[in-house]
Amino acid sequence: MTEAQKIERALAEHYPDEKCGLEAGEDPFKLLVMAILSAQCTDKRINEISPALFARFPDARSIAESEPGELEKYIYSVGLYNSKARSIRACCATLVEKFGGKVPSDMDALLTLGGVGRKVANLIRGDVFGLGGIVADTHCIRISNRLGLAHSTDPKKVEFELDPLIARENQSAFCHRLVVFGRDICTARSPKCETCFLREKSLCKGEPK
Repeated sequence: MTEAQKIERALAEHYPDEKCGLEAGEDPFKLLVMAILSAQCTDKRINEISPALFARFPDARSIAESEPGELEKYIYSVGLYNSKARSIRACCATLVEKFGGKVPSDMDALLTLGGVGRKVANLIRGDVFGLGGIVADTHCIRISNRLGLAHSTDPKKVEFELDPLIARENQSAFCHRLVVFGRDICTARSPKCETCFLREKSLCKGEPK
């Protein structure tokens, strides 16, 4: 078993039921919009505003055809709401015009949508379509570097370094577990190394970076 597989197994044993923090149910459209909104905002806040948001805007067409300024009223509390509203409108317009209002599964197609980069695209591909994908967010980047699984702070480079190390069918769960691990133990500042289960298993030997 490789070092990466040992780390993946230890995370799975410690966080057996972990899943995406965005409560979108199994709705691809909701997860897509919520993922765009989540930039520099907590999952908790996105989950709080989502019921009212999707009651008014249940699909891509409803946003694409909405009046200017209306969407902003529902998302103003998430931060950067003007730029996020522009991205979401552009995203929904493309969904309606090119994809019949449906969220595509293809990476290249997802990247044509406003507000969607590789991180969001991999989240959608993994959580919605079961295609896997490394979601290289701040937790993933920080922790994978500390563990020696990656050697870059560039999200795309980290994604490509981790991709061959973690089985495709396990990648989504692996990334979700890294988020919780990064919040609970392997924090950006003052990580709790003395209580880290990976260190206890000799799976993390280095000093925090």
